[in-house]
Amino acid sequence: MPVTLALVGAGMRGSDYGRRAVRDGRARVVAVADPVAERRERATAEHGLGPDQVFTDWRELAALPRQADGVIVATRDGEHLEPAVAFAERGYHLLLEKPMAPTEAGSAAIAAAAERAGVMLAVCHVMRYSAYTRALKALIDAGRIGAVVSVQHLEPIGWWHFAHSYVRGNWRREDESSPMLLAKCCHDIDWLAHVIGRPAARVSSFGALTHFRPENRPEGAADRCLDCAVEPSCPYSAPRTYLGFVGDPDRAHWPLSALTFDTSPEGVRAALRDGPYGRCVYTCDNDVVDQQVVTIEYEGGVTASFTATAFTPMGFRKTRIFGSHGFIEGDGVRLTVEDFVTGGREVVETDDGEEVSLAGDHGGADQALADAFVAALAAGDPSLLLSDARTSLASHRLVWAAERARRTGTVVSLTDGATPAP
Repeated sequence: MPVTLALVGAGMRGSDYGRRAVRDGRARVVAVADPVAERRERATAEHGLGPDQVFTDWRELAALPRQADGVIVATRDGEHLEPAVAFAERGYHLLLEKPMAPTEAGSAAIAAAAERAGVMLAVCHVMRYSAYTRALKALIDAGRIGAVVSVQHLEPIGWWHFAHSYVRGNWRREDESSPMLLAKCCHDIDWLAHVIGRPAARVSSFGALTHFRPENRPEGAADRCLDCAVEPSCPYSAPRTYLGFVGDPDRAHWPLSALTFDTSPEGVRAALRDGPYGRCVYTCDNDVVDQQVVTIEYEGGVTASFTATAFTPMGFRKTRIFGSHGFIEGDGVRLTVEDFVTGGREVVETDDGEEVSLAGDHGGADQALADAFVAALAAGDPSLLLSDARTSLASHRLVWAAERARRTGTVVSLTDGATPAP
């Protein structure tokens, strides 16, 4: 029998996980809850749902006897807590979009609810599931570079991606979402813990909203790009960005779907005229940082530095791992291993000759996560998942510690047991 799933939040990420989960017939979506009619209609058609399987509010679904084996919770970040706890208490296994919740208390409550109910909780730390990460982890665990001593890790968010999501978009304000480090980079902090395999001991951080500020607005700029004389020479031009994506199926999926359901040139232009994505990046109400550096000391003296920045091309993460007997450099697809004993160099390709999509699939990791969740539910085996409630909560707590360090200009020590080794 296929695994049955409920979909709570049928936006881009929720729909994508639902689509991936049912791809090979091992699962089927049997219920959807979303307040937006267009999203409900799309999910209804895609999964062949009847009227009694479609809900405008997740509470209507939760009020019924358990309808599915698991639930995909992909509501907005600030709306994860209530449904995650409610469905855990009703016996649903959880696939929960990251971050768990905007606050430490909320995330801890979700983890506690899953543990009390004895249900599996897989937070969507998809980077753990990519072929690239599996290959890197295997090299380290096999001792190919000796003991890991230090790591450099870069998240090149990309200038237009940052403007889309963190200046004009849903994650632009902490009071409506969370700090950028949590919203975007809890992936990376979790990934570093997974790769290094040690508890964090201390953390420091620096960063600020450096560029996307009113005082950096070019002279003569208008409040909206469509009215702006400066727009042709601005790197953050909304018309150049979004109209340039029209006709590209991958970009219709994202980012155009965030602007409008009508991804024709006329539909996109209308969205830029009236919607938030047509605003000048220097006159938005954003307050999240646009660049941040985090430095972590793990038990045993292993160190890591992590940089997240808007001011790059959009690309895969870049990582250098310094070992006692060797060195690994990775670009998200390819790993180059240097051996200090032999002087030899090996290049490991991790994409199996297939094209990997940066924007649509995190290098194949989204599909791998969906497959793992379905397999874990089918087998009743949580070991098929690469993290659990406590592991995800620990990496989130490290993010909040880094934010405390940034705001206070201090080095923050992690409390005992807050960041267990993954």
